[in-house]
Amino acid sequence: MRNYLNFENEIKSLENEIDKLKDPYNNEGLSEVNTEKISKIQSEIDEKLKEVYSNLDPWQTTLVARHEDRPKSKFFIDNLFENFIPLSGDRFYGEDKSVLAGFANFNGDSVLVIGQEKGDDLNTRIERNFGMMRPEGYRKTIRLMKLANKFEIPIISFIDTPGAYPGVGAEERGQAEAIAKSIECSMGLEVPTISIVIGEGGSGGAVALASSNKVLMLSNAIYSVISPEGCATILWRDPTKTLEAAKAMKLSAKDLLNLNIIDEIISEPVGGAHRDREFILENVKNSIEKNLNELKNLGKDEIINHRKNKFLLIGRSKGFIKQTKDETSLSMQTSFLNNIQKIIFQFKKELMIFGLIIFLLFIFYFF
Repeated sequence: MRNYLNFENEIKSLENEIDKLKDPYNNEGLSEVNTEKISKIQSEIDEKLKEVYSNLDPWQTTLVARHEDRPKSKFFIDNLFENFIPLSGDRFYGEDKSVLAGFANFNGDSVLVIGQEKGDDLNTRIERNFGMMRPEGYRKTIRLMKLANKFEIPIISFIDTPGAYPGVGAEERGQAEAIAKSIECSMGLEVPTISIVIGEGGSGGAVALASSNKVLMLSNAIYSVISPEGCATILWRDPTKTLEAAKAMKLSAKDLLNLNIIDEIISEPVGGAHRDREFILENVKNSIEKNLNELKNLGKDEIINHRKNKFLLIGRSKGFIKQTKDETSLSMQTSFLNNIQKIIFQFKKELMIFGLIIFLLFIFYFF
């Protein structure tokens, strides 16, 4: 059974009509398939999909990114990689089923694959905790990333999570520390790393695995520091203002590419990745191949510097203060007036005392 979003009602009606025409014997008065009418309605559906999906607002894009039928990490792992060997446990607490991780072959080469997995039905979603990782999940990925780094194996991550799990148990076991350690580990790896946001890239739960040389996004995916509902609740104290929040957050792939936060947009079929899985598989495969080939000829130091400079440059081109030309520095380029202001602020007490002395001397001399 297909699932439809609230702005796809017309498409739903047309596709239901096609289903009836394809099975005429279940409809009274019909005895043969009307192929001409089916072709006509299919053309209408295609046009309607193009019309709707070419004008999605940020909130509608969020709904597409969360679509129940959207391909998950397990789908990509099963179909893009060979000889996948899943590895479990963080060697501290236990196994986290919200993340799949293990070694596999991609085009004959060894890679480490990490995928945040939401699940495909109610039972698997509960088992996978809806893709929300706990500390043991991040510690498992850290363990495997260090192993991949030791044997010089590239790392490919599939990002799809509303965020890290905020439960009491997770916080007691060091959720924030585990995320910070994962980011630290990711930034220091000497092997090529590629992260692909296939659905939701939510908060630190996504950044923990998306601190990579290349961050790619499917065209209808989202990547943000908080959900639109959470943002609306904080800023407007009204969770219904999701559209305003989604617009302000610049969470769509086009906005993020324009801000240089991501490196590439992977095209989806019209109507979302769930409508043509073979199409999205081919596009993701080609993108991984291209980016791996681009990174594989870099040395260890070049890979680290490439990753470091990528993140240091985020936000520099559109700021209010000019930045230094040195990409490896966090310092800002300040003007002569800014330097004078800094000196005045630094020695304000001494300058006040000096000014008071001058004032008293002036009074004493003239009066």
